[in-house]
This record gives sequence, C-alpha cells and structure tokens, in this order.
Amino acid sequence: MAFDFTGKTAIVTGGTRGIGAEICKGIVEGGGHVVVIGLNEQRGREFVASLGEGNRYYRLDVGDSAAVRSTVARILDEVPGVNILINDAGVISAKPFEQVDDAEWKRTIDVNLTGTFTMCSAIFPYFKEHGGGRIVNVSSVAGKIGGGLLGTAAYASSKAGVNGLTKAIAKEGGKYGISCNAVCPSFTLTSMTTALSEDPVKHDKVISIIPLGRAAEPSEPAQMVLFFASDLASFVNGEVGDCDGGIVMDG
Repeated sequence: MAFDFTGKTAIVTGGTRGIGAEICKGIVEGGGHVVVIGLNEQRGREFVASLGEGNRYYRLDVGDSAAVRSTVARILDEVPGVNILINDAGVISAKPFEQVDDAEWKRTIDVNLTGTFTMCSAIFPYFKEHGGGRIVNVSSVAGKIGGGLLGTAAYASSKAGVNGLTKAIAKEGGKYGISCNAVCPSFTLTSMTTALSEDPVKHDKVISIIPLGRAAEPSEPAQMVLFFASDLASFVNGEVGDCDGGIVMDG
C-alpha cells in the first residue's frame, strides 16, 4: 500500500541505497518527487534516473556544514515546493569504547548528528516562511540502549543526540506547522551492516535479542518513515518511534 505524496517534494539524504532508497521509491510510488542526496555521484544519478522524470540528485557530504548550507540553498532555489526533509545519511562506528579515538568520534558526530542538525537548520526558515513542512530523522535503537555490537559508543551517542534534536525541533517548530519525528531501526540488512551479516557469531547474537527473531528488510523501517512524512501523520510530532522487532518496547 502506497502512502499518498501527490504534489509533495522530499529531500532525502543518504537516499541512494538501503533504507534511504526504499524511502525514495515509496515517495515516488505515492505520486511525489524526491531530491536525492548522496556521496557517490554515479550511483546517485543512475538511481534517480531509475525513479523517472521530475527527480533530482545532488552530491553532498552532510558532514561538511558549509557545503550543507550552500547545497540546501541551491536546492530550494532550483526545486519548487519542497515540503519534506528526510535525514537518512549516516556512518557506522563499531569500535569498542577504548578504541574510539578523537577522529572516529568527530566523524561519527559530524555526519550523524551535526549533519542532521545542519540539514534541519538550513531548511527550517524555508518551511517557516512557507507555512510548514515535515522532517523525519532516521535514528537507531542504539541511541536508546547505548549501542550494541554494530553501533557502539560514538554511534550510540550520535543517535541519542538525534533523538533529542528531533524533540527540540518538534517543540519549536510546531507553532509554524513544522513537525519533526524520528524512526529508530534495529539490525537492518543494508550495505552498512554487511560486516555484521558476514560474522555468524555476532549475527546470531544480535538476532537472539530481537523478539521477532530476524533482521529487518530496508523497506520495513522505510514504511514507518513514509508514514511520518505523510499527511496521515498530521497530528504526530516529536515522536521517536521504534522499528526494531521488539527490542526496546519503551513506554
């Protein structure tokens, strides 16, 4: 079942693969258009071409704050009617705490947390001026439970920050018609989780803590993102929702 995105245009960071690609497909299938942001230009342009006319690709490293602001300004100048922002771009940090050096910490925070902040900050005035918009941040259960085998200290900290940022934007943006929600997936079968999938011991250990007993397909957390991005979630704001097979179950 497709969500209705007729007349909607969404910016999707990290939109060329994994969960991000499924989000883009869902928006297009629902009658909307996407502005796909990613690092690999060839893959990005090929993916956007596969989506059909009216969709665009922009190359951007969301960890570069100056580039984020200039690129978002360019998008808003070149693409009419942007009303959705989905922040999916991210990096994994799987090192044990004692092995996380300053460079690893900084890159993880720069991309996952600061990149999300800067994207939101750059588009917030535009949404405010145009009567509102919907923001959805792809977070992680690691931000709620302190990490795990795949996303450890730096990753968990960055995603906990995303969760707090989501609620803060929801509180301040609500009066302008700007909603902000987040989705927290657990182990999902994407290129970012290949290392875990290829290690039977770690793979089985992670699966053992998921009540549904399996990893997610990228399309599954994407469906929750699409709901939050759609008008069906018109009164949902500041929600940090889990799509984790039952790991967290917080009240």
